Amino acid sequence: MIREDGREQFELRKIEIVRNYTKYAQGSVLIAMGDTKVLCTASVEEKIPPFMRGSGNGWLSAEYAMLPASVAVRKQRDINKGRLDGRSAEIQRLIGRALRSVVDLKKLGERTIWVDCDVLQADGGTRTCAITGAYIALRDCVQTLMEKNIISENPIRCAVAAVSIGIVEEEILLDLSYIEDSRAQADMNVVMTEEGEFCETQATGEKRPITQQEMLTMLDVAGTGMAQLFAVIGDV
Repeated sequence: MIREDGREQFELRKIEIVRNYTKYAQGSVLIAMGDTKVLCTASVEEKIPPFMRGSGNGWLSAEYAMLPASVAVRKQRDINKGRLDGRSAEIQRLIGRALRSVVDLKKLGERTIWVDCDVLQADGGTRTCAITGAYIALRDCVQTLMEKNIISENPIRCAVAAVSIGIVEEEILLDLSYIEDSRAQADMNVVMTEEGEFCETQATGEKRPITQQEMLTMLDVAGTGMAQLFAVIGDV
């Protein structure tokens, strides 16, 4: 099939990354994958949640939100609904888990790094774009802490990123746009480290089940996308 933007079957959308995008956060990144744009910031708080006190470990948590004008029809802010949107809650937990999987919390000391991901414009793959941008913001935040001698060792074990894969018109495609995602028979989000290890996979048969062979192929395609992603991340 011919993709709307002319990409090959296993090709990522154009990636743009602007570091140090905001003034106050210790790490901040504006990341764009195609027309999906997410602002990710990492900020340090010199305290930890009550359940962590006395452990000697730090903590890392994430929040995620879509701005009202990030989609074609204005999205109401969660604060006006009086509760966090279920989708947003799911995604921010995913981002937190992805980042914690590659961080040695002991080396953070008893402090918290908050990673905030705000979707400025959504065109598919907001959660995967947010995880990739969040990692870069976290990396810059940790570098700032080390330069200021707040921590002595780098707690990040390796890089982490995420990508989407889907089956559209019986073809497996990498990094789905919104139009492709809305037509997908099945889709998957994969979080991986630069060492090729899996942090999390989320696969859903939207319109039909996924066969075992398709699942294995989609994971292989994810690895192809990750190689492209980590090449870009390493250069910024």
